Amino acid sequence: MSMVSVQLGARQNGPSVPTDSAGDARLADLRPGMSGEVIDIDESVEPSTARRLFDLGFAPGAEVTVLRKAPLGDPVVFQVAEYEVALRKEQAVGIRVRRTA
Repeated sequence: MSMVSVQLGARQNGPSVPTDSAGDARLADLRPGMSGEVIDIDESVEPSTARRLFDLGFAPGAEVTVLRKAPLGDPVVFQVAEYEVALRKEQAVGIRVRRTA
């Protein structure tokens, strides 16, 4: 199979969401309308930022839905619990989720 046919097959199947393992992804990788359950916040995230994200509702087990993205893709509006939170992509990349929808 040639490289061109592999690339064409990927285009026909549509874009995929990058995953780490077993359906895990970064919150920043989800598209509008997709949901996920927060698994954890990376250790690479500064402790003060991780604490703030936790306080905003991005705690393990929380259900998060991507509502909309700004025209250039940053920031992104998420629904957590019963409210909306906008995060920059650099913050959303530090949150690991398990896709649910």
